[in-house]
Amino acid sequence: MATFIAVASFSPETDLPLMTAVIAEEVAQVRALTEEGCLKAVHVSPMRGRVFLEVVAENEDEARATVETLPMAHWWEIDVYPTMAPPDQQD
Repeated sequence: MATFIAVASFSPETDLPLMTAVIAEEVAQVRALTEEGCLKAVHVSPMRGRVFLEVVAENEDEARATVETLPMAHWWEIDVYPTMAPPDQQD
């Protein structure tokens, strides 16, 4: 398994009232993915309209598919980046 950072940018067409309506569902799915070990961290930058997700997956396609299970992904433009641990933390 590898670690990826998904950068999600809110689309300019984001419907804020609709997005607000799925917050509870979003929190539940984040919790489920975290418990499954697929999602390690979520960081939100509301001032920049970005969400940063640390995803564990076999490949970039699987990482994107994991992010796309989140209800708010409907409003996101998603970029997925493979990462590697710093040299002192590599096996």
